[in-house]
Amino acid sequence: MMCMQHVPTIAIVGRPNVGKSAIFNRMAGRRIAIVHDEPGVTRDRIYGECEWCGRKFTLVDTGGIEPRTDDILLKQMRRQAEIAIDTCDVILFFTDGRTGMTADDEDVATMLRKSRKPVILVVNKVDYQDMNDNIYDFYALGLGDPFPISATNMLGLGDLLDEMVKHFPQDEQTEDEEEHTIQIAVVGRPNVGKSSLINKLCSRKNLARVSSTPGKTATINFYSVDDCYFVDLPGYGYAKVSNADRERWDDLINSYFEAPRHHTLLVQLLDCRHAPSADDEQMLRYLHYHQIPYVVALTKADKLKKSQLAKTLEDFENLCRPYGCQKVVLTSGENGYGIPELQAVLNAAVAAGEQEAE
Repeated sequence: MMCMQHVPTIAIVGRPNVGKSAIFNRMAGRRIAIVHDEPGVTRDRIYGECEWCGRKFTLVDTGGIEPRTDDILLKQMRRQAEIAIDTCDVILFFTDGRTGMTADDEDVATMLRKSRKPVILVVNKVDYQDMNDNIYDFYALGLGDPFPISATNMLGLGDLLDEMVKHFPQDEQTEDEEEHTIQIAVVGRPNVGKSSLINKLCSRKNLARVSSTPGKTATINFYSVDDCYFVDLPGYGYAKVSNADRERWDDLINSYFEAPRHHTLLVQLLDCRHAPSADDEQMLRYLHYHQIPYVVALTKADKLKKSQLAKTLEDFENLCRPYGCQKVVLTSGENGYGIPELQAVLNAAVAAGEQEAE
């Protein structure tokens, strides 16, 4: 759907609570990943665009790897980390200098050696010089010299970044090519089916994590498939969450819309069985006011009778037209109804955006 020159991708992996999200936020220069003492807060892959000494790269934060677990959620987190490992150019393997090397670290190291990717061993939480003696045990992992850092105190990050750059592929994206990078974001209320739609568009199951519990997408998640970026934005307007969570999700959505991006296209997902909620209409007004190009995908079409489809589509077209909607498409994230048509609409919108850029 979209073609881009290759930008190096760096995956941050390791067991839970070793400081992966903290270093991600430091390098990305803004708080994208959620930093918390509770293990398992980062559940999906989170992408950030970074630059060091003129070299651009994409940083990927992953959930903690628990090599020995039967927990379904932890298995899903491990699978997301495995996808990041498979698709990255360089791996940052994070360990904890305070707790020392663990059996889980050894298991993760074994998995990383099998990837045949460059692995940089990072010992985090080395907050002062006297702790350097704690890093020698990590040589037993067989991954070369450990890099002691403190993500909290910004110690050792320059040396780590310099080491990362040494492993970058040579074919960098030019500035002119970068201006034609396109991302397709999906936004809607919680549990409306955003992750299911992304999986259908990407033709892969379980790329985006699907859950029946509203509010599970608590971060901005990027999914790269065949040089396509699909962006899963947090759901808006869900009443049964705390004010702090609602504000955090609103901040995440606003940070995405306000960031300078080129030719971003958005898919507004609505449930075709119900009239748009007040929050849906507020989002439509927001997109129209800020002139953000978007199309409307009506999901849950499989729940309607065939005799209802045409009338439902017409009603939503009339409703969305005053908000500058480019196209309305009936879809189903469950059985794939309307997905080819939606892909064609997205392709046409992307092509139109590229022509305007020329």
